[in-house]
Amino acid sequence: MRVPVLRGVLGRRGGMILVLLLAAAMPLQAQQVIPLTLEGAVDRAMQGSYRVRQLRLGIERTRSWLRAERAGLKSKVYMNLRVPEIAAISDNKWNSTLRQYEIVRENTRRWQMNVAIRQPVILFGYPTNGYLSLNNTVYRYAQLGDEGEAGLDVQYYNRYFIRFEQPLFQPNGLKNAIEDAELNLEREELAFQEDIVQMLDDIADDYYDLFELAYEQVLYQRQVDDLERAARLAAERVRQDTSRAIEVSQVRVELANARERVSQARSNYRLAASRMKQRLNLDEADSLVVDPDPHVRPVHIDLEQAVAYGRSLRPQLRKLAIQRRKDEIDVNNARGWDSFRANLEVTYGRETQDPRFNELWERPTNSYSIGLYAYIPIWDWGRRRARIQAEQISLRKTELFIEETEREIRTDIANAIQNLEEYEQRAITMEENLNMARDIVAASMAQYRSGDISILDLLQSIGRQEDTARNFLTTYLGYRKALLSLQKLTYYDFERDMPLLRRFEIDGLAGM
Repeated sequence: MRVPVLRGVLGRRGGMILVLLLAAAMPLQAQQVIPLTLEGAVDRAMQGSYRVRQLRLGIERTRSWLRAERAGLKSKVYMNLRVPEIAAISDNKWNSTLRQYEIVRENTRRWQMNVAIRQPVILFGYPTNGYLSLNNTVYRYAQLGDEGEAGLDVQYYNRYFIRFEQPLFQPNGLKNAIEDAELNLEREELAFQEDIVQMLDDIADDYYDLFELAYEQVLYQRQVDDLERAARLAAERVRQDTSRAIEVSQVRVELANARERVSQARSNYRLAASRMKQRLNLDEADSLVVDPDPHVRPVHIDLEQAVAYGRSLRPQLRKLAIQRRKDEIDVNNARGWDSFRANLEVTYGRETQDPRFNELWERPTNSYSIGLYAYIPIWDWGRRRARIQAEQISLRKTELFIEETEREIRTDIANAIQNLEEYEQRAITMEENLNMARDIVAASMAQYRSGDISILDLLQSIGRQEDTARNFLTTYLGYRKALLSLQKLTYYDFERDMPLLRRFEIDGLAGM
């Protein structure tokens, strides 16, 4: 296992110190030692996350709905049966001979089969909302006479024909349904990306909490080492001058406090690591090792380029564009409600009627029909107009959201860049201060050995090094979180110069 080196804090003895810390914090029966990085934590979370599984199932469900809608563009074969239809009822019917209504007794037995192959009419890849079908209708019709079964009058009928149906002056329901399903799938995939990036952000928060605790272990252990060295120097001085025995006690008090902080840091790390293992679905006996290397790598970010990434890679604007298109479809559908519409139906085929079944395919005659059916609204008390207005208002609201979001994206990214630059400069400065504090401690040790400074001055320099290291950690974590915030706003990793989802190899998760 590679031993990481904490720049500016551990020095030459850093590797040995970190090995001792990890050995002390490791369970006795650990199954495996897992060096944990942010990328590794994300990968493990993706593999075992129930949330990711649910998101994948949601996408697959929406994709199935889209397949169902697209299947409507293909031929459909179906059969309708009446097996049998028995009617023995009386009804009023007009008798033109008697010029009056009379009660007619109907006593029929009907067996009927309709078979059809129905295909939407598509011109140049565009669904016309019309249908062309091949049909065959065969039935057996029996009218019982007064003599009952003995007076049974049986007729067979066969017709095979082509039917063309075309709605006119109506919204294209087939096209709109397919487009709506496509938009739903795209929106589901964009929501998947948003949830994944939010998960990345949550995992990063947990990872940097663990990072902070790992850093504190090293920091406090470094302080213990410095105080142990100071205690040895104080003991040497007391052997030379017994009147300065209090200096040993002063160092021992600070050393005891520092050792207690090391123990507390180890305990906190174990608890945080246990929570992280639960989140990553790892065995509790495993040991997580975090490399606490808070080195600041300056990143140059161009505002206009970042805004472009925020608009193109971030799903927010595309989701609003999808909502706008869905609102436009709703407006189109609303215009078709209770409006003038017509249906054209044309059929042509061959038919035969005969009392014998085996004669049905002989001597057929031509049959055809043409029908144009229209619906003309006259007065609906403004119902249709109110519906259209309501859908248009929804469309306008979405357009306002888009305009507002475009402005917010630019403002938020500009603020995030400024915040990142401030934290970056502060972290670089604190890193330099930490190196100086470390040099001061080394110089103070030499000065105390030679008697140029007191033990309080030495303890003060060691304490100042701890304060500086903690301040550096605070600014470094602020820098990392500012960078994460900018990544969340732009969906782009500026450190590696690539889209954020591609960095974690999440591009293909939605396209299962």
